[in-house]
Amino acid sequence: MKPTLQRPVVPELGRSRMVGTPIMPSVVYAADDPDALDAQYEGGGAGYTYAREGHPNADMLAQRIDALEGMRGGMAVGSGMAAVTAVLMGLCRAGDHVVGGNQLYGRSLRLMNEDLPRLGITTTLADPTDAQAIAAAIRPETRLVLIEVVSNPTLRVADLDGIAAVCKAHDVLLVVDNTFTTPRGIRPAEHGADIVLHSVTKLLAGHSDVTLGWVCASDPALMDAMRVFAVTTGMTASPFDCWLAERGMMSFDLRFDRAETTAERLAAHLAGKPGVTRVLYPTRPDHPDAARAQGLLKGHGCNMVSFEIAGGRAAANAFARGAAGIAFAPTLGDVGTTLSHPASSSHRAMTEAQRASLGMTEGFFRVSVGLEEPDALLAEFDAGLRAAAETTQSG
Repeated sequence: MKPTLQRPVVPELGRSRMVGTPIMPSVVYAADDPDALDAQYEGGGAGYTYAREGHPNADMLAQRIDALEGMRGGMAVGSGMAAVTAVLMGLCRAGDHVVGGNQLYGRSLRLMNEDLPRLGITTTLADPTDAQAIAAAIRPETRLVLIEVVSNPTLRVADLDGIAAVCKAHDVLLVVDNTFTTPRGIRPAEHGADIVLHSVTKLLAGHSDVTLGWVCASDPALMDAMRVFAVTTGMTASPFDCWLAERGMMSFDLRFDRAETTAERLAAHLAGKPGVTRVLYPTRPDHPDAARAQGLLKGHGCNMVSFEIAGGRAAANAFARGAAGIAFAPTLGDVGTTLSHPASSSHRAMTEAQRASLGMTEGFFRVSVGLEEPDALLAEFDAGLRAAAETTQSG
């Protein structure tokens, strides 16, 4: 028998339709002929070419996040930092200037302070809670301003509306990292943000089993520039990760609401405990930005709590060991509560003096509240505080 070339046959579903999204891991997509391929590349035909340039699972995930943020045309990428990089490197060139909030995520700060200057892009950091401080940092060559609505890890609330007005007046792009607050807490595009990004790894996906990011610009031309850079530099999102994230997002609103309720309770619990010198949660009356948080976030405090204990690094070590039922890990957004120590993880690249100027001491912790039974969670924190107190007393 003469051998023949065979292709796998995709089974027909007839009148059936899939309820669950399929995983589509194909790297290569075939076209009918060169004309059809030209049409795809030039925007005149639907379809895919090569997975680095896009694939169905990434598009379906991006469209789901687009809907949450009230935007269109977003892009899934390989991590939250890939989203940050797509913005900064896809839209800036040598000679440009970037203004960043001075309490950004540690790797965002490192990118701005160490990597952008190597490429001829200068940066200035300013207080995002003060729109006039951002305005004072803007120069004629400023290309964009990057802020977080609620800062990582000190939970300060940016003057988003004021900064948006400043950026508009200076014809500067406003980029907002909405990872902490999520679209459940706020939609930055409705407050004047030109570009919104997420680390999907965190609360959107919510199960600590994917590494993904998302970014979207209101202007299609900006989106195209970021997409070209992302494709060229290989910021590809894994189809399997996209599938997991989309599945996780089906429960996002439920997870957010449960975690937020517990976070508020945890903040109140910690505030009354001996040895706790400070508690930061946006809806608390003693939060430095409480009034702004109420107006901007409409009562949402989200799921992050930060607090400080007395006793320095020794007490911090004892607390982490004593609260053994809480994962001590430099991440957030898992279904379980996680405890992070910025001085030894996310902001370790900063000097002690730099961290102190922002309120991050050796006794400072950030908590990503999960879905545990609240009383059991509070008991774990109590155990950690007892261990820290014993260390302080013995010292």
